[in-house]
Amino acid sequence: MTSLGQYRHKVFVETLGWQLQAQNGQELDQFDRDDTVYVVALDETRKIIGAARLLCSTKPYLLGEVFPQLMHGLALPCCTEVWELSRFAAVDFSAAAVSPLAQFSSPVAVALLKESLRHAVSLGAKQLITVSPLGVERLLRKAGFRSHRAGPPQLINGSPVFACWIDAQQVAELAVS
Repeated sequence: MTSLGQYRHKVFVETLGWQLQAQNGQELDQFDRDDTVYVVALDETRKIIGAARLLCSTKPYLLGEVFPQLMHGLALPCCTEVWELSRFAAVDFSAAAVSPLAQFSSPVAVALLKESLRHAVSLGAKQLITVSPLGVERLLRKAGFRSHRAGPPQLINGSPVFACWIDAQQVAELAVS
């Protein structure tokens, strides 16, 4: 958890400039609980190069607690078949040139997203919901994921973000690609 917290701090606070609470160089929040599920990508030296967090929508989650306005008045999901994907990042800080936007189209990002979907399905998910920057739409489209907006993007802290539904049931199709 320490390495994950440090990785997330480097991605979200230091690189992207998000105003998040951090302690001892780690970015962890109230949604990092005992029941939280993590999918982590490691390089050949076992350094984290990608991470994702999965939260069942029957317990508190980021969209429901912090960004409910992104649902534009629609009911917030609250069932075992909907899981939230949050704190998704695929940045290899060992790579020569690190661009925060490159995380949305890298092979690691696509593989991490596929693995996150597979794992969510193994936990009973049929859909994922995310709070995402617009760049995630490009990753999803390019990689062939079925997704759609819950509503139009809104500016939050100067950046356009939106709630995005992702069909987790396509996991069988993704296994062959």
